[in-house]
Amino acid sequence: MTADVLDLDRLRRSCAQCSLHVLCLPAGIGGRDLEQLDEIVRTRRPLEKGDTLFRSGQALGSLYVAREGAFKTVAIDSEGEQQVVGFHLPGELMGLDAMGSGKHACEAEALSPASVCEIPMGQLETVCRQVPGLQHQLLRIIGQGINRDQSHLEMLGRRQAHERVALFLHGLSERYKLLGKPHDVFTLPMSREDIASYLGLVIETVSRTLTKLQDEGVIAVRGRQLKILDRPRLDALVHAPVAPTGKARGER
Repeated sequence: MTADVLDLDRLRRSCAQCSLHVLCLPAGIGGRDLEQLDEIVRTRRPLEKGDTLFRSGQALGSLYVAREGAFKTVAIDSEGEQQVVGFHLPGELMGLDAMGSGKHACEAEALSPASVCEIPMGQLETVCRQVPGLQHQLLRIIGQGINRDQSHLEMLGRRQAHERVALFLHGLSERYKLLGKPHDVFTLPMSREDIASYLGLVIETVSRTLTKLQDEGVIAVRGRQLKILDRPRLDALVHAPVAPTGKARGER
């Protein structure tokens, strides 16, 4: 019995280090089931900033969880134009875009030096059949991904640039909170240019809006270091009614 507890403790520490706690630890999975999951997880080689984890059109072979570093997902149209469609923080699951068609609809690029845990799909499906808790947790994470996609559409539907940026910062803070990380003070892993692409704005508008929010005392920002100073005010911006007409200044 003691050995079983020790194994569970070791695996919990191991999963916490590689961020797999988002998959298994909240699901109430026991020691033996954790051992099964631990056996199928492969740690990939480190990635450098700008390295591609998977490409558009590539067949789904694995899901991934970032141990360290963050990623952006980018859609590329027939003319080669790129659009940032998502960001993935340390601890979040990547690769779910291929779950429907079996092929990735976008490509994932490291925003900084990073490393990931790779979870082969065939083996994961086998373990999920044997471990109902993991299956339920995966469904919950898929639901969170759908919610993020809906939030992105809501951001793009906002007419005012400051509302889009406020929604983005609020959502990022909530995601850090969900992952058990500091959520009022954090580093923006993405560039202003990436934020602009994600929000359908130009980079100058994003920079001006961040400066305006800082001048109003809502946030403090220095480079990529951001601190939320007035959360009630940020919440008010997020829940403001959508303007009925007109495009945001700086919108593409």
